[in-house]
Amino acid sequence: MRGPVGWWRGKSTTAKVETYTRWSFHIFALIEAVMGGLMVLGQVGPHPAAWLAAAVTGHAALCAVTASRALDWTRGRREQPLRLLWTLGAVTAVLAVLALGVHAHGQGENVDTAAGMAFACVLVFGAGIIALGVRTRRRVAAVVTGFAAGSGIIAFPLGMPGPAALANVVMVLVGGASLAFTSVFSVWLLNAVYALDEARETRARLAVAEERLRFGRDLHDVMGRNLAVIALKAELAVQLGRRGRPEAVEQMIEVQRLAQESQREVRAVVRGYREADLAAELAGAQGVLAAAGIDCAVTGSPAGLPTPVQSALGWVVREAATNVLRHGDARRCTVSLRVADGRAELTVENDGVPESPAGDRPGSGLAGLRERLSELDGTLRAGPAGRGRFRLTAEVPLPPPAAGPQTARPLSEATR
Repeated sequence: MRGPVGWWRGKSTTAKVETYTRWSFHIFALIEAVMGGLMVLGQVGPHPAAWLAAAVTGHAALCAVTASRALDWTRGRREQPLRLLWTLGAVTAVLAVLALGVHAHGQGENVDTAAGMAFACVLVFGAGIIALGVRTRRRVAAVVTGFAAGSGIIAFPLGMPGPAALANVVMVLVGGASLAFTSVFSVWLLNAVYALDEARETRARLAVAEERLRFGRDLHDVMGRNLAVIALKAELAVQLGRRGRPEAVEQMIEVQRLAQESQREVRAVVRGYREADLAAELAGAQGVLAAAGIDCAVTGSPAGLPTPVQSALGWVVREAATNVLRHGDARRCTVSLRVADGRAELTVENDGVPESPAGDRPGSGLAGLRERLSELDGTLRAGPAGRGRFRLTAEVPLPPPAAGPQTARPLSEATR
């Protein structure tokens, strides 16, 4: 069974920010329940005014529910909870009036203090949570100003002295404005995180689309002319054949030659597409990961490695970088290339891997890499490396002329 740490690590960055935002507002409700509920109950004890503690606690629970529904609305998962917002506003106003009534007609200093604390809590937290469920800044300012002005308007008829009523207005205005600003800023931050995540996914899709267009463009350039000539030659051969002309055979021989030539050119295009340059792949992986906010350090030089080895390891780098972007929530990735004992060893290690059984199942990408490496008698190892890290290691033996050890240089020097 997964514990709290595994549950948290299994979440994406956006899910973590949303969970943190939700629980922040739940903590606000808990603070209100403690300040206006438990502390009031401790002051008034068995006095009849003790019902204020239960009322404020219920108000805090209503604030927590309203905050959760309002956050769902900001993410477009439900309609705006207007009824719940109006209910919270009405309950807040009623509790504020009752708290002032207890303050005006109650007996004892503790009762007055408890009533004043309950009055301030319900107004401040009510205004801040309602601001979470409105759209524009003007409406947020209107909510806070309205609650502050209302606290002063209802204070005078219930016999509260002028200085005390003014102090309540200032307290509700400052406290409500602070909590409302926190609500608006939290929603803005949550939306910004989701927008950045969507932008990263869009960038990945655009990169795939751009690569498909490049391959399509290369294939069109290679095959376009040959296919047009084949079509014309075939049509000419049909016309000559219908007339019984012997030249039709020569035209079909030419069509056969063009078809064979086109087949060779297609193979050359595919071969060039599949053979990856290791230095370019290392630089590209470092750039893509850096653009995604992942610190990527690359060590080692591909200089001197045979072309087949560079191609195989280049595909390992490409697949590893793709997995780092798609899986987990990595913050740092290291890529090291080392040549020793007649073998080229490439290691890719990253953090931010969720500790879940699903992460241990090999995917088709790794299976394809093993097939590529097996053609060169190479091996591939991939799996957890402890503490939320994942390590992928590819080893390829070098031919005898390049079996000697080589000194690794920085990538920047190798690609100059």
